[in-house]
Amino acid sequence: MRYQLELFFTALGFFTRLPVPAWVPWSPERLNHAARYFPLVGWVVGGIGAASWLALVQVFPPSIAVLLSMAVTIRATGAFHEDGWADACDGLGGGWDKAQVLAIMKDSRIGSYGTVGLLLMLLTKAAALIELSATGDAAVATALLVAHPLSRLASTCLIHTLAYVREDETAKAKPLARRLSGPELATAAGFGVLPLVLLAPQEIAAALVATIAVSGWAARYFVRRLGGYTGDLLGATQQATELAAYLAILAAWNFT
Repeated sequence: MRYQLELFFTALGFFTRLPVPAWVPWSPERLNHAARYFPLVGWVVGGIGAASWLALVQVFPPSIAVLLSMAVTIRATGAFHEDGWADACDGLGGGWDKAQVLAIMKDSRIGSYGTVGLLLMLLTKAAALIELSATGDAAVATALLVAHPLSRLASTCLIHTLAYVREDETAKAKPLARRLSGPELATAAGFGVLPLVLLAPQEIAAALVATIAVSGWAARYFVRRLGGYTGDLLGATQQATELAAYLAILAAWNFT
């Protein structure tokens, strides 16, 4: 149990800016096995977002509370996945061949594709959550608690099914580039889908279909363009499926 706890804290320390206990050891091998807890990290980030929303909406209008809650979660993760989304937009939007795409994604500067993609992503997230707030404060909190773990499960599935394409040994996601074992994948899946019980049946179906469709399309696109995934593409998948979950929940609510 202590080893599993250490793996969870390893994942938490890698995927967020949250402090972890000093007694937790770190190594690439431990990070390699910590991917099973990526969706559980989503529980923490989603919980921070939900708690922030519920507190802020008591003081501010829903639109302001949503934006501030998003700011809190972005601060908690250090914009880790948003950065991956922006880099993926730049690389896949501006690159012609594999080498050029990988080179652009590695550049720390953000280009026009990344800027536009990031702005549209954040604006659409905010708009979806603001619209959900019309159904009640609990609806936004529930969406956050569901979408963060589910979207991180989608990224974890890419690690399990696709090949890692960067040859640079210093790449940040390199230690994660290992297919999960059956028990590891089952652990990740359990933590990723369990929060769905907070939703109504039609919302569960919509969120699952949207997440599977977006992550499946992304996987095929990544293979066609690059032959596999990079760390930036994992972040991009998390952002895309998180947004897809919000939109699916909103659509399911509108049709009931």
